[in-house]
Amino acid sequence: MPHQLLSLFSGAGGLDLGFHRAGFETVLAIDNCSNAVATFNWNINGGVAQKQDISALAPSEFLQLIPASARPIGLIGGPPCQGFSRGNVSRKKSDPRNWLPYRYAELLRAANDKYKLHFFVFENVVGLAKKKHSRRFTRIKNKLDQAGFHVFSAELDAGGFEVPQRRLRLFLVGLNKTLYPSLEFKFPEGNSTRRHVVDVLSQLPPPVFFRRGLQPDDFTHHPNHWTMMPKSPKFSSQKNARGRSFKRLDWNAVSPTVAYGHREIHVHPNGDRRLSIYEAMLLQGFPEDYQLTGTLSSQVTQVSNAVPPPIAEAIARELLSQLNFSSGQASSERRLNERSKPRRLTSAA
Repeated sequence: MPHQLLSLFSGAGGLDLGFHRAGFETVLAIDNCSNAVATFNWNINGGVAQKQDISALAPSEFLQLIPASARPIGLIGGPPCQGFSRGNVSRKKSDPRNWLPYRYAELLRAANDKYKLHFFVFENVVGLAKKKHSRRFTRIKNKLDQAGFHVFSAELDAGGFEVPQRRLRLFLVGLNKTLYPSLEFKFPEGNSTRRHVVDVLSQLPPPVFFRRGLQPDDFTHHPNHWTMMPKSPKFSSQKNARGRSFKRLDWNAVSPTVAYGHREIHVHPNGDRRLSIYEAMLLQGFPEDYQLTGTLSSQVTQVSNAVPPPIAEAIARELLSQLNFSSGQASSERRLNERSKPRRLTSAA
């Protein structure tokens, strides 16, 4: 039997997919975005993801959502990070998303009290651990400690785990104090070999350009291989094509961090358009048959917020090894090989 998980702020399922590949199975996933919930249920263990406002979810209500037959051993999730991100130039101390890590700790404590969880995994931007947010970061760690866990932290670059992208992220891993009183978690070590943009994008056909009324049959390669029509003269002249809104990828280098605003999707190495959603997914380390649902703008948000599955898998395998668990049967990952499955694509927001 796969080892069972609870998932908060599950998004498009990147963190869960990595754990599933290592032999885990999510029995409950929660997110506030309906499109992300639909994406999760389409790709992973259909039906376990639910749309809930975690900021308003009481611990007792959370526990009631967990299937009666479930016996989870861990909880994973990445609370929204925009309030701590260095890339968010308009961030504010009063951003309500800044309080979601505390809600994560509160729900973690409730689940641990009931199930005696072995571990948790918490993902966020590295800015959370910097001096500017040091008091808040210390408070978050204290809350996680009070939930019953020894807390370990590390900054990991997804590029060291075969993801063709430079993506530094903060990971907190907690081990149950009672079950593992003296065990120190050791984070996986990435390798120096890097995959480049050319390794994942060079063989793709051109994408579909967004237009009203697109139908599933219009997508002959992949349902997410679409992008906005390039209208700016910068795409044809390449003059003054620089800055945050016109980062052009280099075929023979890793991609900058996949974290896009509405008009900040990186420019394809050929310089004539922005990346498609599918190309961004491949740069995030998603498998070729994974699919995102929703509007184009929703898919941009989902792929930007996702945890690259390969780095999640590396952490999951370290947990299995260090906690002396055997690998479960990783059959819960739903593979989508039937690209003819119907999908209604709505207009870009």
